[in-house]
Amino acid sequence: MSKTTFAKTPPVFFQRLREVTEAYFTENNLRKTGDGRLYWKTAILMTALVGLYTVLVFFTPENGWLSLGLCTLLGLVMASIGFNVMHDGAHGSYSRRNWVNEMMGHSLNMLGGSVHYWKAKHNVNHHTFTNIEGMDEDIDIKFFMRVHKGQPKHWFHRFQDIYGLLLYGLTYLLWITVNDMQKYFTGKIGEKTKLKPLSLKEHFIFWGSKVGYFTVFVVLPMFFAGVVPTLIGYGVMVFVTGIVISVVFQLAHVVEDTDFVPGSTDPQHVESEWAVHQVATTVNFATHNKVWNWLFGGLNFQVEHHLFPRISHVHYPALNKRLIEVCAEFNITYREFPSLRSALLSHLRHLRQVGVA
Repeated sequence: MSKTTFAKTPPVFFQRLREVTEAYFTENNLRKTGDGRLYWKTAILMTALVGLYTVLVFFTPENGWLSLGLCTLLGLVMASIGFNVMHDGAHGSYSRRNWVNEMMGHSLNMLGGSVHYWKAKHNVNHHTFTNIEGMDEDIDIKFFMRVHKGQPKHWFHRFQDIYGLLLYGLTYLLWITVNDMQKYFTGKIGEKTKLKPLSLKEHFIFWGSKVGYFTVFVVLPMFFAGVVPTLIGYGVMVFVTGIVISVVFQLAHVVEDTDFVPGSTDPQHVESEWAVHQVATTVNFATHNKVWNWLFGGLNFQVEHHLFPRISHVHYPALNKRLIEVCAEFNITYREFPSLRSALLSHLRHLRQVGVA
């Protein structure tokens, strides 16, 4: 991995953040992992997944519009499982038992992805080197989009605020096919990060889950619902999943006034300490909306998550006010949009500004 460093100043800011966070758990006698709220949510989402799949495949509605509506709902449920169950599990915050975290993390494999590669891409690169060009693959949408001024510019980027959302709908399918295969065969994330070789067990899990996913979600439905209805329904499902996942991520990092590091030097050096960099590159949105909090698995509390990724998202609402106060204490800007709509509009304005700059 290319060496990227942060400022060597004493991490006084992060120490204070940890102090108030630890105080919250001590005062309330709570564990940092998930609790009954997360377990009930898991049961509801998994039941919804199985129920919707069963109806669509084995009791296919004659009304095509109803089927498309159910496929849309299935795509939303799959995204929500990723946000809530897989995400906490892969970060080790779902449970204090490692085997439970591993099992929940591997729900990503059930949904077509690879938790092995996701941990390397997300837990290591994205969380450590947020919005740093060449290190954070989440801001690398190839030449299709330009998310900061340090990336190459093409004439069509002036329209990216128009076609961007449609493009996001393709990201999930590309992720579980092209991107995962690229990592598997090249052994790298992007250009700079070499991956640890897979063990024999990991090779088996990778291919077994890929074959199993496409068998369950594509091949089997073709036998019961027909080829064309299956391809249409599957297309709707993955398109919805892609849009939801991409929008939630983009609203947390790619909006007006968030910081980006161009990656023009090698090795790279970030002038601020790690915790300050996390706050500068991350944004919250719609934190008072209980519906979005539930569906997004607390990822709309992205600042809290980036500072403390090993704390379950069920605790983020309670930590929110405490962390805002610490940021004010250190005169560090804490960014938060009041609604999903305001964050989305900021994202689209940012795409427009970068696309024409």
